[in-house]
Amino acid sequence: MSDQGIRDIVILGGGTAGWMTAAALSRAMPGSGRRITLVESDDIGTVGVGEATIPTIHWFNQIVGFDERQFMAETKATYKLGIEFQGWNGHGTAYLHPFGTYGPPGDGVMFLHRLIRARIEGMDAPTEQFSLTAQAARARRFAHPVPDRRSLLSTLGYAFHFDAGLYAGYLRKLAEAAGVRRIEGKVARIDRDAENGLVAALTTEGGETVAGDFFVDCSGFGGLLIEGEMQAGFEDWSEWLPCDRAWAVPTPREATPTPYTRAIAMEAGWRWRIPLQHRTGNGYVFSSRYQDEQTAREALLAALGEEPLAEPRLLRFRPGRRRRSWAGNVVAIGLSSGFLEPLESTSIHLIQSGIAKLLALFPRHGRDTLVAEQFNRIFAQEMLDVRDFLIMHYKLTTGRTDPMWQYCQTMTVPESLAYRFEQFLASGRIMLSSDELFRDASWFAVMDGQGLRPRDYNPMVDTATIKDTIHHLEQVRGAISESVTKLPFIA
Repeated sequence: MSDQGIRDIVILGGGTAGWMTAAALSRAMPGSGRRITLVESDDIGTVGVGEATIPTIHWFNQIVGFDERQFMAETKATYKLGIEFQGWNGHGTAYLHPFGTYGPPGDGVMFLHRLIRARIEGMDAPTEQFSLTAQAARARRFAHPVPDRRSLLSTLGYAFHFDAGLYAGYLRKLAEAAGVRRIEGKVARIDRDAENGLVAALTTEGGETVAGDFFVDCSGFGGLLIEGEMQAGFEDWSEWLPCDRAWAVPTPREATPTPYTRAIAMEAGWRWRIPLQHRTGNGYVFSSRYQDEQTAREALLAALGEEPLAEPRLLRFRPGRRRRSWAGNVVAIGLSSGFLEPLESTSIHLIQSGIAKLLALFPRHGRDTLVAEQFNRIFAQEMLDVRDFLIMHYKLTTGRTDPMWQYCQTMTVPESLAYRFEQFLASGRIMLSSDELFRDASWFAVMDGQGLRPRDYNPMVDTATIKDTIHHLEQVRGAISESVTKLPFIA
């Protein structure tokens, strides 16, 4: 390694994670003299389950300079206003986890306590009626949020469904235009420095050697560098997240794309449905402990109700995370750093979150123990927070008698999640740290949607009488209903 610090950055693996990393680094380092090389093989397929996103995708699209209209055209994207959970409380049930916030602008968390109080006093009104985003999603209408925090339109939230392969291709064009060099080929040999143990170079099956000072592992589940070489270790979370397989298959496009992802409970897991401009993405995420692969495949095909456009592809994974996402001069981004499952569409977010942390903590030299330690600490905490949010969906399931769901309903959850449940039931409070991904509205949507009802609320809302509180809620509901009718339909 040069005394001048990091000069050569090598990214192992393409796909969504690799090209997101390449595009972000090349955008952040113009004129720095650093060279970025990406090594990938066309023979290695990409996972492609990350076709649904959450609103944090806007941050990444902005830093790489995407124009939204062009981005949507290039990636065949559609708008996503939330996620509908069908059958998680038994057959025939459904609730929506909308993006954005509940209630009027500026009321935030306290509005949820007003709603909890009114319900304790007997008010009966569906939660969705107090979310402008939820009502827009149901009506298939859309408008961009406005910056004026006094406007009801500022409470809207949205993300996208897009073709992950097209997204990676679009990012590749941007990255290569910015000077990123791509080398085709599978890695046949990895060389490490004999003195310090750092990764020094990769050699492809074609005999091309790529030396580097710093390496980003985007090689997928196997973690060729972070695990194969640096032996970072793995923390298995399948005790709480039992699904470890997924069949994925495309079907024809919907005539009018639904503006939300659907997560439909099945016998041994759940089925996703993601509408794009040119096709519909479908998949069945299931537990191999409760259903074999062939039976799961047949269950997915039977549930589609239409002819698939291709043969289903099987994905095998283990839910959990690397004990260290940064080891030596190797940092893992994407699936190589760990994987939870596609529920709540966090896969692409965790890629961009890893990239954001790398940009903020980019080292002077390849090995920087303190920087790596900080990266590992904050990324691990984010994974834990997201883990608990996902576990909640399984734990709170009701009305299902299938063996897997019965296991989930009776399993002991992590203490961190049990504490959140206890606090919410006792006081209606949702205990979050300031930097957690999913905020109060998201936790409330799932807990409320799956039947968790608090016994009390924040006494600060007692400044108004219950009559006035219910009147206020009715006014908010009316304003939302009226506002929805003024939003344009999604084309």
